[in-house]
Amino acid sequence: MPMHALDSGLRQGLVELGLALNETQVQQLLCYLDLIQKWTKVYNLTAVRDPAEMLTHHLLDSLAAIAPLDRQLQARGAMSTTARLLDVGSGAGLPGIVIALCRPDIVVHCVDTVAKKAAFIQQVAVTLKLPNLRGLHARVESLTEPYDVVSSRAFASLVDFTNWSGGALAGQGVWMAMKGKHPAGEIAVLPASVEVFHVEQLKVPGLDAERCIVWMRALG
Repeated sequence: MPMHALDSGLRQGLVELGLALNETQVQQLLCYLDLIQKWTKVYNLTAVRDPAEMLTHHLLDSLAAIAPLDRQLQARGAMSTTARLLDVGSGAGLPGIVIALCRPDIVVHCVDTVAKKAAFIQQVAVTLKLPNLRGLHARVESLTEPYDVVSSRAFASLVDFTNWSGGALAGQGVWMAMKGKHPAGEIAVLPASVEVFHVEQLKVPGLDAERCIVWMRALG
């Protein structure tokens, strides 16, 4: 897919999502897409190889989470201070890098157990000049710094995600799990200490598939 087609596809997607990004941010997103393509040839960052699919399945899919994230932070009053977000099992940096790029006022740490993926995220931070972005090579269970939002995208079951990352969730923090179809079965087996307070359906431009965000918080 030629770059001009990716450019127009991204811009159209932003319009459909109601996201206002400046020209620098649009170019950074396209550069990020290019970096994923280059690194994937060597390091197999993602199973998606086609640039057009990368645009819809990766970029626009992650961009669809920006407005819901904004609403949650505003509802919690976290926009008045520097919010901290931890993206778990970030892989190629999705949605963490997209969030850091769109919201420079949010500190974003992307953690992955695979060193080359954490290194890629660090490289993106340097290349795109994103001082609020950092890649961490670690197991999420070892992280104890508090984060306002702990996110994941197609990472693990809700039980495992909340269990493994509970130590990194701030007292009033929330979990943001990006899923495909409504995960009723996963929600049903969550422990009583985890409350699902909102399941938000997402419409991803150009993607004919179900997507949702499961918002959770810790009780007690």
